[in-house]
Amino acid sequence: MLTLRHISKSYGSRRALHDVSFDVARGRLTGFVGGNGAGKTTAMRIILGVLGADAGEVALDGRPVDGDALRSFGYMPEERGLYPKMEIAEQLTYLARLHGIDRGAATKRADALLDRLGLGERRRDKLDALSLGNQQRVQVAASLVHDPDVLVMDEPFSGLDPLAVDEVLAVISEHAARGIPVLFSSHQLDVVERLCDDLVIIAGGEIRAAGTREDLRERYSGSRWELDALADAGWVRTVPGVSVSELAGNLVTFTAGENAAQAVARGAVERGGLRTFRPVRPTLGEIFRDIVVDHTRNENEAA
Repeated sequence: MLTLRHISKSYGSRRALHDVSFDVARGRLTGFVGGNGAGKTTAMRIILGVLGADAGEVALDGRPVDGDALRSFGYMPEERGLYPKMEIAEQLTYLARLHGIDRGAATKRADALLDRLGLGERRRDKLDALSLGNQQRVQVAASLVHDPDVLVMDEPFSGLDPLAVDEVLAVISEHAARGIPVLFSSHQLDVVERLCDDLVIIAGGEIRAAGTREDLRERYSGSRWELDALADAGWVRTVPGVSVSELAGNLVTFTAGENAAQAVARGAVERGGLRTFRPVRPTLGEIFRDIVVDHTRNENEAA
């Protein structure tokens, strides 16, 4: 398991991270989301040893991450960092050899990854001859070509169409299935919702929420409810403490506290019965937006 404990980082008077702690479990995809300037890239660079933390520790399986451990990490930066005039197979082989892999094995790994990512027929193309989406696939391959023990990816799905997202996800998932921790950031909340096993939300340099996808949806289900009655549900508008957001005949979605919600359920039974009555669990996108809005509101009030 990759762990961050009490990480803090400041640039002069500006605080980038404050007491950041979270886990990236082995064999799971952990999504790392936050607005621009929230601290995601700073945290990732500290994990990789590119930046030093002012306080706190990064550890892998309980041992502090040092230079030896970092050599086994795979990293995909948001900014492309490959050689534009170099053949893609050649530079993947070169990157693998930098990790101590002999030429024959490095060439096989490069070719296998390019085949898996749908670029096998273009292995002799130079990087700048590819579309931006295909360049992104090569960047993914570069982070994986040395068979890393930890994978950290900054916006790996940026610029990819839905089919390409599925292809890249399949390759990343195969590596996660070997038992490595995978941390990826993304602004594409619908993609994060579909892909991640666990989620970490950061705002203002602090972790605001962390947990499994389903645990977070359960935790933030709040006071929204859905009722599917056996008769018209228009009467729900008259129940004290209830605010109806959607009404379509027998189906109603509303906001209410526990007591008022139970009063609605009893009312439906008295009026003929109900099919379903349940709390409405938010999407991860809705959870993220609520957390960021709350953070922004609190900052504005403090100012």
